[in-house]
Amino acid sequence: MSLPILPTISTSFIVLSAILIAIGWVLIKQKKIEAHKKTMIAAAISALLFFIIYISRTVFLGNTAFGGPEHLRIYYTIFLVFHITLATTGAVFGIITLIAGFSNKLERHRKIAPITSVIWFFVAITGVIVYLLLYVFYSGGPTTSVIKAILNNQ
Repeated sequence: MSLPILPTISTSFIVLSAILIAIGWVLIKQKKIEAHKKTMIAAAISALLFFIIYISRTVFLGNTAFGGPEHLRIYYTIFLVFHITLATTGAVFGIITLIAGFSNKLERHRKIAPITSVIWFFVAITGVIVYLLLYVFYSGGPTTSVIKAILNNQ
């Protein structure tokens, strides 16, 4: 089996971001503030790299449709909507958390950072599951780029 390179790379970046967040969590518990900041910046960059690859791939190459059994499609779709909702919420919380940390609003940062982290761990886990369902457990369905869909009115 050959895995698609861009989805594999982008999924790796989202997993890396969650691992870095976990490391950052440990570092702040140990009062290693500078190491925490650097690790969380690396986590944010990793998440951003995921997003850039994902958006670029979506616009230019397209999204891959679920290629598994038809009777599972509705469950996959519900799961995908849950993942997208979590990812959007996690990204917004992540930006707010980073801004609070960098602007020294530490009370706010301390209050929302644990929530943000837990959301992001679920984003990473559900993202890996989506990847597995699309590319490992089942062969991906058709892929249509946004540009092609707009230009061909499909």
